[in-house]
Amino acid sequence: MTTTPMDASGTQPGFARGALFSLIALIALSLAWELWLAPLRPGGSALALKAIPLLFALRGTFRRNVYTLQWASMLVLLYFAEGVVRGMTDGGLSARLGWFEALAALAFFVCALAFVAPFKRAARAAKRAKARTASTSASTQDSTPDSAPDGNRL
Repeated sequence: MTTTPMDASGTQPGFARGALFSLIALIALSLAWELWLAPLRPGGSALALKAIPLLFALRGTFRRNVYTLQWASMLVLLYFAEGVVRGMTDGGLSARLGWFEALAALAFFVCALAFVAPFKRAARAAKRAKARTASTSASTQDSTPDSAPDGNRL
């Protein structure tokens, strides 16, 4: 599994930093929200465990691992949905925290996709070039028959 191919020109490290900072903010918000700021139950709730999946993405995001940023961008959509739902249904501080969670999740999603896009374009171009080379070599092999005396192809 390659982490960052070097031929993807146009990569902007600012997007990777934005993804990292928004992920850290999302982890900190998840923990603070459910333990101290506005927990569902007084004294903290088990919903603080929702930060654990984000912790798995932290190392790969720090290292700018393209694969990690891809799967984490899909994972963070769950946090976006939770933020919108709690922003619309809860009241007071919890509603504001919900909207902040949605904003942090959206920031991570946009930054991760913007960072990964040049790598995806480079991989797609390499795949097309490989297919073009394979079809060209196949057509040249068809024009020069390599057959045995009995007529079978070698």
